[in-house]
Amino acid sequence: MSDQPSTGARFERLVALMARLRAPGGCPWDREQTFDSIKPYTLEETYEVLDAIDRRDWTGLAEELGDFLLQAVFYAQMAKDEGRFSIDDSLDAICEKLIRRHPHVFADGDAKTPDAVKVRWDQIKTEEKKERGDAPKPLLDSVPRAMPALVEAQQIASKAAGVGFDWENIDQVIAKLHEELDELRQARGGSDPAHIEDELGDILFVIVNIARFLKVDPEQALRGTNAKFRRRFGYVEEQLAGRGRKLTDSHLEEMEELWQEAKRSDG
Repeated sequence: MSDQPSTGARFERLVALMARLRAPGGCPWDREQTFDSIKPYTLEETYEVLDAIDRRDWTGLAEELGDFLLQAVFYAQMAKDEGRFSIDDSLDAICEKLIRRHPHVFADGDAKTPDAVKVRWDQIKTEEKKERGDAPKPLLDSVPRAMPALVEAQQIASKAAGVGFDWENIDQVIAKLHEELDELRQARGGSDPAHIEDELGDILFVIVNIARFLKVDPEQALRGTNAKFRRRFGYVEEQLAGRGRKLTDSHLEEMEELWQEAKRSDG
């Protein structure tokens, strides 16, 4: 038998370490944190996890997931300190939810495709709210306003489409994009920055819907393009440095020529 600690024991160690850091005589920084002060770190750790996945940095991902887990344990310890709940309650809640919302695995449900699973998940979620006696809320209130705008737009559009408020096909969405581009051109002819911003927001929202119809995650699509731009622009900068030049010393035509070289080498 292996003498290595179990996964459960490792998790309990993390919980115990966090409790020690928050206890009297623990770490002054950890002890002074609040739910609000930790939120920026949660967002930061989330993006670091995504970055490690994008780079296929598996060693880095293992470390980042540890940091990500710490965020949940930190929040739960603060809640326990205030007598609200503990990490045990969180673990019980998610395990029970997974079992309840996967009847095709743990009971006699009959969902055969990913789409069918999603439909049943939403049905069970609605049933749970009725059983709790939750007052009906506007449909889009379930989409958190604090999430990044691109992700928020994706969820808003999906929610609306789920109740039939949608285009019939992608060609109609593309036509809407052209309509919004025309409106932006008209807005540029004026002198109202707020109007221009509004029209640009409309364009971005339509693009999110194009991604939805194509079953493409717009966040991941944009992250991929950002990585591609970094790579190609880095090539331009590297080649100029090899010529003893800085970016600020070169002209656009030269940079464009190097950009095209980078593009060709990218495939």
